[in-house]
Amino acid sequence: MRVLVVEDEQLLADAVATGLRREAMAVDVVYDGAAALERIGVNDYDVVVLDRDLPLVHGDDVARKIVELGMPTRILMLTASGDVSDRVEGLELGADDYLPKPFAFSELTARVRALGRRTSVPLPPVLERAGIKLDPNRREVFRDGKEIQLAPKEFAVLEVLLRSEGAVVSAEQLLEKAWDENTDPFTNVVRVTVMTLRRKLGEPAVIVTVPGSGYRI
Repeated sequence: MRVLVVEDEQLLADAVATGLRREAMAVDVVYDGAAALERIGVNDYDVVVLDRDLPLVHGDDVARKIVELGMPTRILMLTASGDVSDRVEGLELGADDYLPKPFAFSELTARVRALGRRTSVPLPPVLERAGIKLDPNRREVFRDGKEIQLAPKEFAVLEVLLRSEGAVVSAEQLLEKAWDENTDPFTNVVRVTVMTLRRKLGEPAVIVTVPGSGYRI
């Protein structure tokens, strides 16, 4: 899942981004509304965590632009105000969910994951294929009943492959969904991660390389 965090309190923004990355999400961070509009014009995001009171361009206008463009991106709006009227107004602007500050990180993570599931064809909460069972919420992976410990990027790559339901996923698509914009697209990070993931999943290998196209399970 790829997420954009838009928050002008830099310490909070960076903390949220770090926490979501530990949950195997690809996260970009910006600190004002103008930068947010620039990013959504370039990258496809599953979820935007959007502070309402932003400098340069207000969060309300960012939400309006996302809706105007007809993007499938879901918006989790943050605000320091917990008034019901503010929540209603935010939802009417196009936000899909609303979270007042201060908030528990576990709740933010759960809400981001719930919104991420709504950006594509509905899938079961637990993904299963070829003897592999992956629970995104619990961050657990099993193969034939045996639990497998994965690093965040390995987990993210496996989740993307399972969500494709047998379709081929290119290295570029994996890079977009599992890494943030700071990753050099010319590195071999995808290939190395897939190799490590294959080793941890064990034999027989379930991740198939499709020459010239990408990978599938």
